[in-house]
Amino acid sequence: MFEKLFMKNWPLALVKYTFVAIIFVASCVLHAQPLLMASTTSTEQSGLFAHLLPAFKAASGLDVKVVAVGTGQAIDMGRRGDADVLFVHDQAAEEKLVQEGFATQRQPVMYNDFVLVGPATDPTGVRGTDILAAIRKVAAGSAPFVSRGDRSGTHTAELRYWKAVGLDVPKFASYRECGCGMGPALNIAASTGAYALTDRGTWLNFRNRADLVILVEGDRQMFNQYGVLPVNPAKHPHVNAAAAVKFVDWLTSTAGQNAIASYKIGGEQLFFPNAKP
Repeated sequence: MFEKLFMKNWPLALVKYTFVAIIFVASCVLHAQPLLMASTTSTEQSGLFAHLLPAFKAASGLDVKVVAVGTGQAIDMGRRGDADVLFVHDQAAEEKLVQEGFATQRQPVMYNDFVLVGPATDPTGVRGTDILAAIRKVAAGSAPFVSRGDRSGTHTAELRYWKAVGLDVPKFASYRECGCGMGPALNIAASTGAYALTDRGTWLNFRNRADLVILVEGDRQMFNQYGVLPVNPAKHPHVNAAAAVKFVDWLTSTAGQNAIASYKIGGEQLFFPNAKP
């Protein structure tokens, strides 16, 4: 009886079970394939991801593989389709990526600030709250300045400051580009007694400070905004778009924002959530 009924309605049954199978396979793929995130080194080297990603996995079941590079390189990865989602901090470049159609959206996620660090003796006398006045003194002095020189968000901010004081190309004698991440740049500054611009999060998590201290902070021009951008599957059909959307939705939710706010070192909060509701 069952066999006759099934044979009579086999087209409908076939469609039903094929649909169920497709949903099952898609679900398995989504959960088996890790989300590939290209992100600035500051989020990685600050220790944020070691705190944040386990909470995301607990909520979603998804693993995340992080490729930590400069923001410029991360955005290039998104443009090529070499990542599923970007977590970066160069708003102008991020908005351009969306306008070009390589990202479906840009969501603000959190902020902190940049600080200028240098030897506690402050040989160039930059200490204060005015970043432009400080870097004018650095350019006029003889103390070394270490730049990341890697098209990162921090490097881009630094170049804006130089340009604002009339140095489109800051190639004064004591200016050194390392072409490296924030942690290595701070290591060089610590070992050579140099000045350097850094995001506060990486600085708070940096242990090899030698005699480096924060010398300039509190300038409104040192505001540092982070954004998250899913790569557009219309440009790159192979990207894990569903997982990217899940990550963005969680990161900008109350749970994700609370996870960001709860990350502290020595009682000091490193990042301040500001996703739009």
